[in-house]
Parts: sequence; structure tokens; C-alpha cells
Amino acid sequence: MAEKITVDGRCHCGSIEVTAQVDPGMVIACHCTDCQMIGGGPYRAVAISDAEDLSITGTPSEYIKVAESGNKRIQAFCGDCGTQLYACDENKQQFNIRTGFLNQSAVLVPKKHIFASSALHWITDIEDDPCFEKGPGSALIQLKQ
Repeated sequence: MAEKITVDGRCHCGSIEVTAQVDPGMVIACHCTDCQMIGGGPYRAVAISDAEDLSITGTPSEYIKVAESGNKRIQAFCGDCGTQLYACDENKQQFNIRTGFLNQSAVLVPKKHIFASSALHWITDIEDDPCFEKGPGSALIQLKQ
């Protein structure tokens, strides 16, 4: 594990601020169809943070999504401007912070890709990165080319 760095950001309207410690080696791009739909893009990049390393100012709105695995995942966003903030487990122990609103987003480059089986066919610039068919414990696959 690399040394953790401090990241911070705020939603578009400024009512919610997030500060966290993350391992830049644990940045993941999720290509699942839920991330494509909810995020409005081809995938969502996240940086992983443990609850004790996270500080949130303001009150995010939350939506509970049931994953393909049956696990419940809390999706948090600003209820005013809609900025997506994070996803986490029901117990709020580990947070997948959306990198797009973070001030350090340029250095938070995904190191692995999950749900690559749902990746859009035109995404070809990541074929040298580890790509997992589904979640992190699933089979490694080659992205569609």
C-alpha cells in the first residue's frame, strides 16, 4: 500500500465539503451499468477511504441501491446541486469517494477497472490496466476491442 494522501473537495453549490485520506494506488474505475446510468458517463472513478479517515461538512442526500450481488450500497449526493459524492456500505465503514469533485482529481488515476464486462466498446486506452469482469475478486479479462 502506498502512502495515503489528503484529498478534499466540495459539491458544485458548495454546501457539502469532503476531506479524506486515500491511497492513490487504490483508485478504481467502475464500468457497471448502474455507474454508467447514475453517473451519466462511461464509468465512475473512485478513491477508497475508511470511515476514520473521512470528514464531511454538510448533509448529503442518500439513496440505497441494491447491487447485482444483493448487497445494499448507499449512494450519496448533494440534494441541492446533484454532485455525486460517494458510495458506501450500509455500516458506513468504507467509502468510495467520487473523484470528479475532488481538487486532486488529476492525480487520482484509476489503477484497476471493475465490471469491465460492461465497459463500452470504445474505451481502449486502459487495456494495460488490470480489468476485472465484475468486482475486484472476479476473473481478470481483456477489455473489448
